[in-house]
Amino acid sequence: MYSEYEQIARNENEKKKEKEEKKENNEKKKEKMKEDKKKEKEKKKEKKVEKKKKDKREDKKEKKKEKKE
Repeated sequence: MYSEYEQIARNENEKKKEKEEKKENNEKKKEKMKEDKKKEKEKKKEKKVEKKKKDKREDKKEKKKEKKE
C-alpha cells in the first residue's frame, strides 16, 4: 500500500498523462479534419476541371455538326 503522499502524486501524474493524451487526440482530430477538408477541396477542383473538359468536348462536337450542315 502506498503512503497518502505517494498516492496523491500518482493521481496527479495520472491526471496529467490523461490530459496530455486528450490534447494529443484533439490535435490529431484537427489535423485529420484539415486533411479531409483539403482532399474535399481538391475533389471539387478536379470535378470542375473535368466538367470544363467535358463541356469543351461537347462544344467541339457541336461545331463539327454545324460545319457538316
